[in-house]
Amino acid sequence: MTILTVIVPSYNTQRYLGKCIDSLLESGDGIEILIVNDGSSDNTGVLADQYAKLYPDKVRAIHQDNAGHGGAINTGIEHAQGQYIKVLDSDDWVNSEVLKDVVHKLKYFIENEEKVDMMLTDFVYDKIGETKKKIMNYKGVIPKNKIITWHDVGRFKAGKYILMHSVIYSKQVLLESELVLPKHTFYVDNLFVYQPLPYVKTIYYMDRCLYHYLIGRDEQSVSERNMMKRIDQQLRVNRIMLEETDVSKIKDRRKKAYMLHYLTIVSTVSSIILIKIDSADALDKKKALWQSIKTYDWIVFMRMRTSLVGSLINLPGITGRKISLFVYKKAQQHIGFN
Repeated sequence: MTILTVIVPSYNTQRYLGKCIDSLLESGDGIEILIVNDGSSDNTGVLADQYAKLYPDKVRAIHQDNAGHGGAINTGIEHAQGQYIKVLDSDDWVNSEVLKDVVHKLKYFIENEEKVDMMLTDFVYDKIGETKKKIMNYKGVIPKNKIITWHDVGRFKAGKYILMHSVIYSKQVLLESELVLPKHTFYVDNLFVYQPLPYVKTIYYMDRCLYHYLIGRDEQSVSERNMMKRIDQQLRVNRIMLEETDVSKIKDRRKKAYMLHYLTIVSTVSSIILIKIDSADALDKKKALWQSIKTYDWIVFMRMRTSLVGSLINLPGITGRKISLFVYKKAQQHIGFN
């Protein structure tokens, strides 16, 4: 029985792929590893084939023309045989011992017919050059080691939210949500987490650090420099989150509160990058973003705009923008993201 499919989208990451796949291979049985070679021009595809040949019962290599991160994840979901699905970027890795326990717990759910739509674990920002690593956890927000509903979920603080690195979805939830990520678009990990949420009824949180998220490389899509260059792709993801998942219709109060929180965080990231670009065009795009939220739904807009981060990101004038950047910098130092 294949319990968990781990999708590894891979594009020109020959330097990192070995460490990534080795961490999965050391995690025991019940795991299917899908390496999706997304049109790499280096030896990523060769390495994928080597692993598939050495471990034919556990590893499959899938080769496709370049379709971007979202296109590679779509392919992985289409081919996944596991009852649960996790995405692991090819320059990241997992704690093998923790993954063994995760798979063991998922197997227990399956064998005992206990429905868990989303499993969460902790992850670490493994920032290059820093010895003190920041761990993202959900203690005090989500009860641990028990199957819960949204009724049991507490209030998320401004700097805490669910990322792709912490989430494992049941394949059934992904199919019900009809998730198809846009091709050739960065930052779709937010969509991967956000769009299935309306279909999530039950949650399980294991407060152990599974995922190591490598950050701090200049070439990463989440570096400030690259986000400024690709701001239109960030805004595209922001718009899809707003337009294709109607949060105003979510009836579960706690779920709706979290989804508004997440939408506010992503809109804040878009806004802060536009402020950093500091051009007339960028500031017009920021204004248009918040106007589109207002047009979409007045109540949603007011909930987002009057939140702490929504207020801080929309302070008026040059002085207001400087304050926004100052607060962002402090949050960056505290949390440890790029």
